[in-house]
Amino acid sequence: MKFLFNIVLALVCLYSSSSAQTKNSNEFGVQFGMNASRLNSDVTNNTHYKVGFNAGVSIDHYFSESWSVKAKVLYDQKSWEGLSLLMKGVLYNAQYDLNYLTVPVLANWHFGRTKNWYLNFGPYTSILLDVEEVGSDRDVKSGLNNIDLGLDLGIGFKIPVSNKAKLFFELNGEKGLTDVAKEGSGPAFQNNVSSISIGLNF
Repeated sequence: MKFLFNIVLALVCLYSSSSAQTKNSNEFGVQFGMNASRLNSDVTNNTHYKVGFNAGVSIDHYFSESWSVKAKVLYDQKSWEGLSLLMKGVLYNAQYDLNYLTVPVLANWHFGRTKNWYLNFGPYTSILLDVEEVGSDRDVKSGLNNIDLGLDLGIGFKIPVSNKAKLFFELNGEKGLTDVAKEGSGPAFQNNVSSISIGLNF
């Protein structure tokens, strides 16, 4: 919590020097949101959605009023429940809480009369921090890949609250492209995450 507070404080200090939506300017942000995540596969039953959260910071570099590149650093929960998954010859069917550090790098297209609507799209990289099997102390992290690669697509809207600060609401979807399990003998399973977030840009 102290670390997050220090990040927010640092961003607030940059408030007076940042100007949004002008060429070669930077816009900083903090966000918090809710995730609905599951694993899916084209050839077998998908898991049920499980609710988690995301929280993090971002920087958005503008090349023009309409285009920018945004990078985020997020604490990102990608959990699931109800999956029969074969890993290292063992059949698992339980609830799992997976915590990732996710770094999306997104192209941002700003549109509308005031350029307060935006679409973002691009790749993400997630690093597995830890995993817990709910109701068990069994170590399952060793059977999971440490890296999750995929695509991120989102839409958002900003509401000015001062000359430089804007409240934003954002809907995002993450589609994993890599297999979650290291040595699954069955079909490949990928992360699938939908999220809604709220935050503040400076």
